[in-house]
Amino acid sequence: MADFQAYQEQLLRENVEVVALSVDAVDKARQTVEQLGLTFPVAYALDVPRDAEKIGAFWEERRRIFHATSFVLDRDRNVLHACYSTGPIGRISAEEALSSLQFARGRIRPGDTQGLSEYLERIRSSVRQDSMEQKHNG
Repeated sequence: MADFQAYQEQLLRENVEVVALSVDAVDKARQTVEQLGLTFPVAYALDVPRDAEKIGAFWEERRRIFHATSFVLDRDRNVLHACYSTGPIGRISAEEALSSLQFARGRIRPGDTQGLSEYLERIRSSVRQDSMEQKHNG
């Protein structure tokens, strides 16, 4: 979630909304929001397995958790990209979500590694600049 918060300005410029889902109770979810300084909505107290099955998330009975499940949706709420992970690797990053949307919008063509590299460098520079301004103004 911290990664998506770091890219929040760039995501908003692309008209991208981020929503996080959690099985945590409200107090634990609020603590996470405060610790990470999240400015996007975080739904809490989701039910395992009912809500996990509704959205297609992997879930674990023993710990009553969703495993990391990420979706990139288009404006019609069609799934453009989905990623499921049962461990700490294999999750969609904010950069990947943004580049996936650029491909979907036809701004970068498949195989255009130069265009993708230039786009990602602009995004990274923008994130670094936003971060420096926040430190300076904070």
